Amino acid sequence: MNLFEFLKIVILGITEGITEFLPISSTGHLLIFEQILRPECLQDEHFAEMFTVVIQMGAVLAVLLIYFRRLWPLGFTPDRKICIKGPKLYLWLKIAVACVPVMTFGILFDPLVDSLFHGRASMIAVMITLIFYGIVFLVIEHYQKDSVPNYTTLGQIPMKMALYIGCFQILAMIPGTSRSGITIIGAMLLGASRGVATEFTFFLEIPTIFGASLLKLVKFRFDFDGMQYAILLAGMIVAFLVAYVTVSWMIEYIKKHDFKAFGRYRIGLGLLILFFLIIFQ
Repeated sequence: MNLFEFLKIVILGITEGITEFLPISSTGHLLIFEQILRPECLQDEHFAEMFTVVIQMGAVLAVLLIYFRRLWPLGFTPDRKICIKGPKLYLWLKIAVACVPVMTFGILFDPLVDSLFHGRASMIAVMITLIFYGIVFLVIEHYQKDSVPNYTTLGQIPMKMALYIGCFQILAMIPGTSRSGITIIGAMLLGASRGVATEFTFFLEIPTIFGASLLKLVKFRFDFDGMQYAILLAGMIVAFLVAYVTVSWMIEYIKKHDFKAFGRYRIGLGLLILFFLIIFQ
């Protein structure tokens, strides 16, 4: 691989790191940039599919690092004995319950979804979902701007609500939906504050993405050569570094702002894709 082709992989890693935890669809952006850059190493459709999913693990590792203390359920008693912290363990239980719908649906219908959305069909799906959920964000923020959320801490989220939030993730299997975006929308519609919806989304993506990546690796039986493994690793490392900065920024952003800017961005990008689909049909 020459330097120019390697830079294309770096750009895709940066794209993933920026977009994975923003409600603007990382998969959609990766599909767009893959069409623009056309990296030689991703001309194999199967490997390109694998790259798009597995590279997300790098971004998830950034969340694990940032929130490690809040998520690690083990601690020590005053006499230095290992103990399990109940609230954190209960949080992980809610995360696990929330993952059940999308994991089940993914195992059963992942091949069907892959067959429906590829090539031009995937770009059309990205265009539609970007615009549709962009409008949804604007509508939700408009009608909930003066409402008081029912759940302002993660501990207040009941188990049943965690399951309902997880059901929204199934929609993210359609390209362009945005896993983080649809989860935030679902949590806010169910009464969570903007901050709680965002943090629960971050946590929920950890097992979801690792599970999806493992499913893809098993599907393709780890059948890659050394260069392809190096490409995956490079993309993951870049995604990790950029995602660390992005998540840290996002945590501060939602303390003072709503999601209208992301809604407008989605609509604008969707219309731009529509323009190019018409011009280059």
